[in-house]
Amino acid sequence: MALISIITINYNNLEGLKKTMNSVINQTWQEFEYIVIDGGSTDGSAAFIESKNDKIDYWVSEKDSGIYNAMNKGITKANGEYLLFLNSGDHFFSDMVLSENLSKISDYDLIYFNVLLIDKKSAKTISYPEKLTFSFFYERTLCHQATLIRKELFSIMGLYDENLIFVSDWKFFILSICKFNHSYVRIDSVLSTFYLDGLSSVPENKKQIKLERIKILKEEFSAFMSDIYELEKYQNLIYSLRKSKKLNFLIKLGLINKF
Repeated sequence: MALISIITINYNNLEGLKKTMNSVINQTWQEFEYIVIDGGSTDGSAAFIESKNDKIDYWVSEKDSGIYNAMNKGITKANGEYLLFLNSGDHFFSDMVLSENLSKISDYDLIYFNVLLIDKKSAKTISYPEKLTFSFFYERTLCHQATLIRKELFSIMGLYDENLIFVSDWKFFILSICKFNHSYVRIDSVLSTFYLDGLSSVPENKKQIKLERIKILKEEFSAFMSDIYELEKYQNLIYSLRKSKKLNFLIKLGLINKF
């Protein structure tokens, strides 16, 4: 059994797919399983995948019902102990990143790395806390492009929820850590590069993402919701106070301390 199965999903993103697949194929350490799931693209993606057939352990190009359906297809075909989702457009940080970090992969359920985040204006390294908490997942999530997931977790928790459009991977992470208490470890090293141009990054989708998250929180963590709303109320109050011109003036005069 392979230690790692790398799964790439794609739909009509030929240029992004080339970048992703080349970053996988060019790794100096090659003892992994590579799976590519294409959603029946019409832009030449399938022909490109076929041209790299000798570098791929399994691939398919057929219609699917969305991102998480495609990711689930990859999970069911994977044989690795750990799964890494590196979707089309994203890529490894360097050609040596797997060989450099292989020795750091230890016996944990989730192994998460730093990620280089690139948008239209800037590039910055995102690192995550060593201790993952409910409050962390309430505000943020782990990047699946930089997280190795023990495949066995999908047998315990089930596959990604295909009823969700945007946050099924977030749901998986928050349940894994905050409900099932799975083990995890942080590796302080950049594993992959993530481009902020996917569906979850589109401003118009932010409202739907929040609604999906609230739905999951109510279903899985209903006892915490009153505390969450109370916390939000105080956070909004503190934010308003920090924006107060009068308070900032008093802080400058040294009459009150900065908070």
